[in-house]
Amino acid sequence: MTNLSPTKKRYNILALIFGTVVINYLDRTNISVAASAISESLELSTVQMGLIFSAFGWTYVALQIPGGLIVDKIRLRVLYAVMLFCWSIATLLQGFVNSFSVLLGLRASIGVFEAPSYPANNAIVTKWFPEEERASAIAIYTSGQFIGLAFLFPILAFIQDKLGWRGLLVVSGVIGIIWAFIWYFIYRDPDTHKTVNIEELDHIQKGGGLANGSNSETKTKINWSDLAEAFKYKKLWGVYLGQFCVGSVSIFFLTWFPTYLVEYRGLDFIKSGFLTSLPFLAAFCGVLLSGFTSDYLIKKGKTKEFARKTPVLIGLLLSTTIIGANFTDSTFYIILFLAIAFFGNGLASITWVFVSLLAPKRLVGLIGGVFNLAGGLSAVVVPFVIGILVKDGDFSPALYFIGAMTLIGFLSFLFIVGKVERVDEIKKK
Repeated sequence: MTNLSPTKKRYNILALIFGTVVINYLDRTNISVAASAISESLELSTVQMGLIFSAFGWTYVALQIPGGLIVDKIRLRVLYAVMLFCWSIATLLQGFVNSFSVLLGLRASIGVFEAPSYPANNAIVTKWFPEEERASAIAIYTSGQFIGLAFLFPILAFIQDKLGWRGLLVVSGVIGIIWAFIWYFIYRDPDTHKTVNIEELDHIQKGGGLANGSNSETKTKINWSDLAEAFKYKKLWGVYLGQFCVGSVSIFFLTWFPTYLVEYRGLDFIKSGFLTSLPFLAAFCGVLLSGFTSDYLIKKGKTKEFARKTPVLIGLLLSTTIIGANFTDSTFYIILFLAIAFFGNGLASITWVFVSLLAPKRLVGLIGGVFNLAGGLSAVVVPFVIGILVKDGDFSPALYFIGAMTLIGFLSFLFIVGKVERVDEIKKK
């Protein structure tokens, strides 16, 4: 009997996650493209815009632990389709608001429905990919937030120029609604996917993937002691703090960056849409380089500490160059410093791999939720802090603040995160 080659259906699933991440970040960040027009139309101050930017983060953060628990209990095919549909409806409705309070509420509701998304992404990759391929898989779907926005920012700027900020938000919402149906009809877990052969399932399982563990089959009662597992280990606190700092850089680019170029550097709106895309392209290159390099080092026998931490540490150091933009008035050098910083942020963006490697197998969703809570806190804190720092018309304190966050993240991964091993295995020693 001839042995069949493993199918490659996991890459189809990865492409589906990639597309979903693009939609996810489209609906998070279209508000930043529209920010100047919204601020003028609704007569909002920089502090109010800071609140609008951070409103998403309030609910997103508050629901990370419940979101992680939901991921561990509800079929991902159904859960993700419902989330996509609901946050896209909220996105669409933003196009009809006429007040600060209603816009604030809708931004907060998007955070509610997107809360389980990244724990879900991580759970899907943990199911579908062996450990030696996981950093690359995480890098590929994470790159969706960068490459998608790199190409989308000029398109979004064009749509707003033609349809106004209201039309931009309506179009964004419609795209997400369509994708929700696409997800539901395509996604399956490995053990229920009709076209995955046994050889691919074996490849995934032997490499540490949880291909035979669908949500419905791994349900166990989660209690307070399980929640305590997320907070009792120093190494987990290290990655939580590090993720907050990595997120701080991302949140600047996802919220205040277009406004920085238009209002504080004097660029016209259409030109800023093009220039905004350049740092996102740099971040896209950074995250792919990081993921593939990290997996390559693992395959060459390097330790997990070296292979997983090195790209993150280098990336966080490079991100400190964002401060350089304070020392030049040249548009070329401003974009260069910001592109280098965001390239570094891309290098550091494979941090989700630590959740897959450190979390107890039955609590991947829960630990992922706490981890994403830490990252999501940056979406609450950073936009509002920047709004306060720049209220007098000087943006340089905001860039110093972001630079300081990246340095703290570097120190956290270097000194707080210890040996990379699953925490429930530590207890057995």
